Amino acid sequence: MDQQENHPKSYDRTKTLAVKPLDGEMIKPAELIDIQGGTGLTLAARRLYNKLLSNAFGPKLAVEGHDFTISLAELRGTHGGNERIGESIEALMKTVVLVRHGEGHTTRVQLLGGNDMADSQREHGTLTYSFDKRLAPLLQSSAVFAKLELAVLQAFTTKYGLALYEAVSRRIRMSFKFSEVIAIDDFRELLGVPEGKLSSFGNLRQKAIEPAVAEVCALAPFNCSIEVADRVGRKVTTIKLTWWRKTEDELRAMYAEKKALALSDLNPLLEDLSE
Repeated sequence: MDQQENHPKSYDRTKTLAVKPLDGEMIKPAELIDIQGGTGLTLAARRLYNKLLSNAFGPKLAVEGHDFTISLAELRGTHGGNERIGESIEALMKTVVLVRHGEGHTTRVQLLGGNDMADSQREHGTLTYSFDKRLAPLLQSSAVFAKLELAVLQAFTTKYGLALYEAVSRRIRMSFKFSEVIAIDDFRELLGVPEGKLSSFGNLRQKAIEPAVAEVCALAPFNCSIEVADRVGRKVTTIKLTWWRKTEDELRAMYAEKKALALSDLNPLLEDLSE
């Protein structure tokens, strides 16, 4: 047996992993956006996973079995306490997603591998974690990714809105494509709708699609729309997802509204300090 087989493999010639995120943004490979199997994850678990991925992002993600460390203080922003952090971590560990490569090739990946939480009751507590070893070669060849704004990720109030934001973010960078027809079952997976929930298209549109589109259009630097593309009888079989960048005036209006909301949240605090 080759001695090298006893050691973790490091994958070079990265593409997505070579991208340098700007301040206030994270890079998320498309392989971890358009997945199947993550429908049971809560909004909190999805936020926590993005934190872990953002913290680990870089060439070392292409090293099998590498350990990453993050302070629990950074993770508490997605949860109300350490107990809930633990619940989300366990949910990620139990979630196996299916990544399709085309031509019938698929990879099943556990979203989060083994981990250790140290000094969980103290301010300086840390989480040391790793990813499934199959994630390394999967991301080594990745060339498609989404640039996600960290503040926007935290602003979503539904997991459907967050999932749609990630899905459009990875498509908005395409130069000559502005829409995509998606099978309804695949779209339900993309949004993270649990099996057996919102089974009729009317309920899906009212409870998931419309709130998600509204949140994305309010928070993201782009707009999107979703409409029925095809039916078999009365059953919707495909939808059409369309996206476009906001105009300069729309962006100015959006950021002005965000600034006004931030100031309105801050004013009561300033009034308390002045008393």
